[in-house]
Amino acid sequence: MSDIIKKTMLAGLGLMSLTKEKADKLVNTLVKEGEMSKTEGSKLAKELVNKVEENKTLLEKKVEASVKKIMVKLDIPSRKEMNELQRKIDASQKKERSK
Repeated sequence: MSDIIKKTMLAGLGLMSLTKEKADKLVNTLVKEGEMSKTEGSKLAKELVNKVEENKTLLEKKVEASVKKIMVKLDIPSRKEMNELQRKIDASQKKERSK
């Protein structure tokens, strides 16, 4: 199968919504229609699923970085900062009670 066909398929499938089952179904259809052999189909299904996982990981990292930037811009404290503040409040309250 040529790279052009693979690239076209990847672009057209909407990689983020592709599941292993959908990849297998697509490949089985292509095998039944004689577009590729079972061996090629199996290889393509693995490639599709791997590409989806790579893109998913990349997207997650980009979203996480964007959220962090937004939180900094909006001056929203992180969970770590909130926990530190709570620790200080608790220590202060404990000190007041012991007086």
